[in-house]
Amino acid sequence: IASVVTGVMPSRNNLPPAAVLPEKLVHVTGRTIPGQSAGEMGPKFDPWFIEASQYRDTKYIHGAFPEYGFQRTEGKMTPDGYRFEAPKLQLAQGMLSDQFQSRVRLLKSIELQRQELDRAAQVSEFDRHRQKAVSMLLDGGVHRSLDVHAADAKLQERYGRNSFGWSLLMARQLVESGVSLVQVNLGNDESWDTHESAFRNLSQFLLPPTDRAVSALIDDLGERGLLDDVLIVMAGEFGRTPRVFGAKNKLPGRDHWGAVQTVFFAGGGVRGGTVIGSSDSIGGYPKSDPQTPEGMAATIYESLGLPKTIAWKDSLDRPHHVYHGDPIAGLKS
Repeated sequence: IASVVTGVMPSRNNLPPAAVLPEKLVHVTGRTIPGQSAGEMGPKFDPWFIEASQYRDTKYIHGAFPEYGFQRTEGKMTPDGYRFEAPKLQLAQGMLSDQFQSRVRLLKSIELQRQELDRAAQVSEFDRHRQKAVSMLLDGGVHRSLDVHAADAKLQERYGRNSFGWSLLMARQLVESGVSLVQVNLGNDESWDTHESAFRNLSQFLLPPTDRAVSALIDDLGERGLLDDVLIVMAGEFGRTPRVFGAKNKLPGRDHWGAVQTVFFAGGGVRGGTVIGSSDSIGGYPKSDPQTPEGMAATIYESLGLPKTIAWKDSLDRPHHVYHGDPIAGLKS
């Protein structure tokens, strides 16, 4: 979805249309989890990845660090010098803004002499991307939207001084600054993969910081007059099995389950307290008004103001429609 938004929505205030934070999801084996890039759309539609979390050693660390970190194997729990922050957008040491601008102007004058290359489409595309990078580098507003530690101390406490809280605070700042869609990955790798120790990990390490951060985000948007304009969606890839496994080894948990799950919506005109659909008595299969991932995506696209006819075009100029379902009926007032 972030790639689609990158492809079909404009940039605002020197910021890209979509961002993903605080890190890419990487499996314990070191393999990057599929589905995070633009795929067949091509790399130019990849969303802006903001690598703000330094807790990337997934062998040892899971959850909302540092307050709610937990581990599954022995090892060092907290890396030295940990700080949650986006990579710094700054000039090389010793270089002033005027010097940088002078170099940009020199580069442009050289390129003007290369008229044949300037007429090439791919060179023009490169120039646009370079100009975007220069604008981001020199824009103080971009820097401020990425700095969560400059926020009011009480506001940081409300969100939680951990990777979940800081991530949602950064997301709010980015949206307020002009980013149309922000995807926040709450928990690296297998934090929520609760095949075992589910009840301990959920109750002690995962749900408390999630509840705190999401509640703070809703309140913060409301206080700023933005809640009606910003849709919050909280979802995972799938649900968990109705049956509990692992009781014999005293580490009970639930396995993957694709038949039914719950998705949370708030803001963006959503009618609070509304429940759409239901499962059977054991939470195994839909019972009434079943919904689909395509409907969830369509709800997001509609909230962004995208018309149902919108499409992105591939390298052969073939259109690919964005909508593959209808927005969820009855969700909004």
